[in-house]
Parts: sequence; C-alpha cells; structure tokens
Amino acid sequence: MSDEHEHEEEGYTGAATLVFGDTEVAVEVELRGYFQPIDGRYHWYGRIKANDDVTSRVEGGARTAVLRTPTGQAEGTLTDPDPWGRYRVGGISTPPYKIEEPAES
Repeated sequence: MSDEHEHEEEGYTGAATLVFGDTEVAVEVELRGYFQPIDGRYHWYGRIKANDDVTSRVEGGARTAVLRTPTGQAEGTLTDPDPWGRYRVGGISTPPYKIEEPAES
C-alpha cells in the first residue's frame, strides 16, 4: 500500500535574492509548492531565513518582492514574521524554481 497525498509538492532550499524595486537582498529560503487542480494554478510558499534587511523593508511597508533563485523568479507576497524572525513568502504563479515535468506513461 502506498501513501496517497492530495497533491505532490516540489520545492527549493538554498540561496535566493529578494528584489524590492531597485534593491536586491541576498536571502536563504525554503520553498514548496503544488499545482491546485481546483483553480488550475500553481501555489508556492515558504520561509525566508531571518534577515535584518528584509525585516527593515517589511517594517517600512514593503509586502511584495520578486524572489529569484538560480532556476527562476516570481513575484511573491511577504507576511508577518514568525517568532524566529522568518518571513513567510508565497504566490500563485509559476514558482521561482524549476518544476520537474511529469513523466510520460
């Protein structure tokens, strides 16, 4: 018997860049995502490791940024930090990392 999941998640963990307008901030991220068949879109989300530059920008009102990884980029929304100073980031779009193509049967 196999473990059935509602959706398979793919992701990326490692170095990334948050772009706030003309300013780039180097960050470490852990990202995951999945295709949601109900709305037909890809939902991606994750955490940004605690970073003082990100904190100052979000506290200054920035809530969206372009997130770049070595294999892609996407605009994401940042939310309030968790108790460890990590910001959640997410979007509904092509994710900022490469998605493996499904294997053909």
